[in-house]
Amino acid sequence: MSMQPETLQQRLERLNAALEEGATGQVRRMLNRGLAAVDVAQLLESTPPREREQLWAMIEPELQGEVLQYLVDDIQTEFLGRMSVEQLLSISRQLDTDDKADLLQRLPNTMIQHVLAGMGTAEREQVEMVLAYPEDTAGGLMDTETVTIRPEVSLAVVQRYLRRHERLPESTDTLLVVTRRRELIGHLPLTRLLVSDPDITVREIMETDLVTLTALTPEEEVASVFERFDLISAPVLSIDGKLLGRITIDDVVDVIREGAGHTMMSMAGLEDDEDTFAPVLRTGRRRAVWLGINLIAATVVSLAIGFFEDTIQRIAALAVLMPIVSSMGGIGGSQTLTVMIRGIALGHVSRANLRWLVVRELLAGSLNGVIWACVVAIIAIVRFEDLQLGAIIALAMVINLMTAALVGTLIPVMLKRLSIDPALSGGVLLTTTTDIVGFVAFLGLATAFYT
Repeated sequence: MSMQPETLQQRLERLNAALEEGATGQVRRMLNRGLAAVDVAQLLESTPPREREQLWAMIEPELQGEVLQYLVDDIQTEFLGRMSVEQLLSISRQLDTDDKADLLQRLPNTMIQHVLAGMGTAEREQVEMVLAYPEDTAGGLMDTETVTIRPEVSLAVVQRYLRRHERLPESTDTLLVVTRRRELIGHLPLTRLLVSDPDITVREIMETDLVTLTALTPEEEVASVFERFDLISAPVLSIDGKLLGRITIDDVVDVIREGAGHTMMSMAGLEDDEDTFAPVLRTGRRRAVWLGINLIAATVVSLAIGFFEDTIQRIAALAVLMPIVSSMGGIGGSQTLTVMIRGIALGHVSRANLRWLVVRELLAGSLNGVIWACVVAIIAIVRFEDLQLGAIIALAMVINLMTAALVGTLIPVMLKRLSIDPALSGGVLLTTTTDIVGFVAFLGLATAFYT
């Protein structure tokens, strides 16, 4: 009878039980022998701060670096901030160049310089090369460790060269063919190397249709390239075509995962690298800013409603029906906004097709507006026995849903052109706009018809 693998929740419960019983030996064995580094990182992220400190202290120093690279930025920064230069150097030696750079970027500049000064010349130059590029570009993601070969050598020589390595860099699926000046001219897949005649040269069978990236390629475009071409790795080149390093699929998976988390958290005004168990003051401070922005938006909407206070007092039914108009506009606009943000992230939206998208969303908004306006109008007429009121709310809903479609389409595009994250600001602008338009249209029409 086969045993089901233990889930993270089960491991966490077993670990907590061992901690409560004081079985530190068992906990140490679990952390240092029984679990992969990524699982240890998940356990740390799933543990409140006090227990997390205890667990971190039990992890052997030679394993801490591997665990650190899987932790969210908040927790990484917390642990790194308490380490000495010697500890940081020890941890960095266990990591690939891109992972070293990622960890160093969490440190103050003075500490970065101290750590770099403690590295060997070759190691420091590699890390500094990655640090020279923004972390959200191909240069900031790349690993400088590559296996390169010359075009004029035979495959037998290449095979002997590979056997001299203790190990190949992770996700090595192809050997990069370069000139003596490190200009990339092609690549030799390992699958072809293994089945080809050892006496022929690299030049005879190398492939030149290699997908490459420049160092300043944005990470979103990197992920898109990997997706389109089903890549396992891709070389990163300087402006003049020289090989700098390579990006592997595991780096791209991290980009995709972080991008998805960023979009979800940004829509609530939160940071995507936030610790689930962050202290009260830190959590409250981060959320206060977003709540303040929403308060301003809500105040603007309230002021718009205030202009029609007399009308609302005379016709109580308006107060009952008002939330329907704003809610329908908000939901319709959110659907459009989400589609547009996704389209922008995937590179589908451009000036060439923006007009088509605007027209499509307006027509869809109009269609839904007419359908649901009729439904709500019938309900209002039956409930309040007022044909005029039914017509007013129907017209207001059509206006608001068309506005929501237009605003939901254009806001992300405009924010993107202003280098503002649409996921972060789009929702507030959309909701504020649809609320104001919905209330003004509904109450304005009611004022015009009833006075």
